Amino acid sequence: MENIRSKGELAVLLASLKGFENPKVRLEQYCMDAEIGACVLWEAYMRGDIEGKVIADLGCGTGLLGIGALLLGAKRVFLVDIDGSAVNMAKANLEKAKSESSIGGEAVFLVYDVKEFDKEVDVVLQNPPFGVKVRGNDRSFLKKAMEIADVVYSFHKSESDEFIKGFAKKKNYVVQSYWEFDYPIKAMHKFHTRRIYRFKVGCWRIVRIK
Repeated sequence: MENIRSKGELAVLLASLKGFENPKVRLEQYCMDAEIGACVLWEAYMRGDIEGKVIADLGCGTGLLGIGALLLGAKRVFLVDIDGSAVNMAKANLEKAKSESSIGGEAVFLVYDVKEFDKEVDVVLQNPPFGVKVRGNDRSFLKKAMEIADVVYSFHKSESDEFIKGFAKKKNYVVQSYWEFDYPIKAMHKFHTRRIYRFKVGCWRIVRIK
């Protein structure tokens, strides 16, 4: 099996992974777009933030970011989620990815509230709840990420920019890069009235000031 050689190859493989079977509204579970995930993962890879690194995918869901990091040569990835069924799907997705490409790194699956995770890592990759259903959820993820890693890639609604910059400054971090996407979410619940919803989502690369 060959290693991933391009962002396009990564996106195709990530698109083949399965999403949530029964997404939980309160946990704001939705499937990350494979092309968007591949875009940020490739940026992280090109900046030296993935290959040979120990990484945490906090709120991993079905594992797209963490598995993508393993495909790009991460040494070890902690895939952490409070939902056991999501972690089981992430495990199945990892096996699928292994059948299609070379993965040499170690995956550690943990059914945890991210607040309980206490391993120090090199990089956090996370697509946390946006705090729509449970106010402050996004803050909890950012806080934990900045406790355990020097480099954080975190997805949030674009309108959160000032909050994230301010939060980072208080924690002695700085936003070094930002990518904005027209983010598609497919209808997954009975109350959804459109096939696809789109809204502005950003990914912030946040780095500890040394």
